[in-house]
Parts: sequence; C-alpha cells; structure tokens
Amino acid sequence: MIRFKNIALAPAAVAVLLALGAVSRADDAAPAPAAPAAAPAPSAATAPTPAKAAAAPNANQGAPTPGDNAADEASQPSPPRQSWSFSGFFGGYDQAQLQRGFKIYREICGNCHRLSIPFRTLSDPSGPGFSEAQIKALAATYQVTNDTPNDKGEIFKRPGIPSDLIPPPDAYPNPEAAAATFGKEPPDMWVLAKARKYERGFPWFIFDALPFVQYQEVGADYIHAILTGYTNSKDPSWNLYFPGHKIAMPQPIADDAVEYTDGTPAKLDNYAQDVTAFLYWAAEPTLVERKKTGLRVMIFLIVFAGLLYLVKKKVWAKIH
Repeated sequence: MIRFKNIALAPAAVAVLLALGAVSRADDAAPAPAAPAAAPAPSAATAPTPAKAAAAPNANQGAPTPGDNAADEASQPSPPRQSWSFSGFFGGYDQAQLQRGFKIYREICGNCHRLSIPFRTLSDPSGPGFSEAQIKALAATYQVTNDTPNDKGEIFKRPGIPSDLIPPPDAYPNPEAAAATFGKEPPDMWVLAKARKYERGFPWFIFDALPFVQYQEVGADYIHAILTGYTNSKDPSWNLYFPGHKIAMPQPIADDAVEYTDGTPAKLDNYAQDVTAFLYWAAEPTLVERKKTGLRVMIFLIVFAGLLYLVKKKVWAKIH
C-alpha cells in the first residue's frame, strides 16, 4: 500500500512543479501597473532647488528608446539560452569555431584582458588543434619577461616559447596599472566562462540537474548575452543583460571588426558565439575527456547492477 501511494503521488508532484513554473513565468510576463494620467504639481516646499536639481541625475540619460530595440532600464531579463556544440551528455568542441574564437581574443579581447594559459595548450586535439609549428610561430610573436635575470642581473624580455603563459596585454605591465587605466583591472579570461553565472529560477534549475540534461552552460550564455547586449546606441556603456545595465566596458566588437578566412559571416552574433566557445574551452579544456570517462563509468555501473541482480536471484532462488 505504501509503495502504491508513492507511485500515485509522483505524477502529482511533477504536476505541482510544472504549475509553479507556469505561475512564475506568468508573473514575469505580467505588465506593470499603469502610471497615473497626470502627476500633481510639486509645491514650493517640495520643489527641488536649482542646486538639488543640478545634482540630481537626468532620468533620461542613457535610457533606451523604442528605436534602439532595448528594454526598460528597470527590467533585468535573463540571458537567452544558446545552442552550443559542447552542451549535452555527448557534446564536444568545434575545432574551427575555437580557432576563430582565439583569433577574436587575440585581435580584440587581448588588448585589455589576459588569458593565463600556456601557448602549448592551443595544440590540444580536442581543442583548437593548432600544429606544433603554428604554436612556435605564434609564441615567437609575443615578448615575454624572462623568469630569471641574465648574467648581469638584468630582467629582460625575449620571444615566447610554447611553454610560456600567454603574456598580459601591452596596455598595462601589472594589475595596479590596469586598475589605474580602466578604473578596475579587467578580469582574467582564463576561467571566465565557468565563473560567470545567472539564476535560472525555480523550477528550471531542478530540470537542469536531471540526468542526460545537466545544463552547465549558463556562463557561456551570459558571456554571449553581454557581448550582444549593447542595445542602446546613445549610451555605449548600457547593456541589456548586465546587472544594473551599466557596464564599465564599452561595446568591444561589432560587425566586420574581425576578418574570417573560412567564409563565416563577419557578424556580431558569430563573433560572440566563437569567442564564447573558445573561453569555455579555456576554462575546461578536459571537457571531452571528462564526458567520455563519465560515459564509461555509467556503462560499468549499469552492467555491474545487472550482474548483482542476477547473483541475487541465483542466491535466493531456492528460498523463494
């Protein structure tokens, strides 16, 4: 009887979760209450003085207009979910996409952001897959500060080698100089795709944790949304998906900013997709191997469970 009740209650629990999700989406989509037709004129006691009015921020400054196709500043939409080649139980990286993404990092993002990975990791066959000759030639184009001084005790720069970390941007020699230049040091892009998150909300985070779903690409969705979220042409620091809509980084890339050599259209959305995929690989270069290992473990556990079941039936056959 207890087992029957549990089986009967399971569909009811799932139905309750789906109903709560529908109510949550309906609340998000509900329109805001209409503003009154006319506001009362301020009295002399409440009217701001010229000094206060000058100090008060302009309510229209940076506000998007309908022509900019941007939402109201008070709204905070979640980044739209993207389709990634590396998502899912069997997903992997697209090598051509990673190579295009590195090109965007080198020509655009690398002017301000560092990427603390060795040159040699770019030859990963499940990653960008550059050849050894390409890695050596690429590393030699960078000037790297040597770890130890020379015979005269001097710190010197030399051409990079594959074992070196990709050096920081030439715009600043250290984090303090970066903070003085930009107001805050631009984040290292090494683990950026795994560090950036956003809340999916109830009950979606439950479904994201289900076996064979396990959606873990919220960081990639967030980076893509930030790169494509500059929807107010009158304010270069206004971003639709950044919390508060004010971001210190102006729009870093636009259409036709980087030339693709493989025929891929030079559009902003393609740039955002490619560099995001590259940053996700940089944050988790062993993703493909991890998924293969997980699949082997799951197959082993299924076979092992079947063998245990057969052994149990054999041992207890005479008793039953």
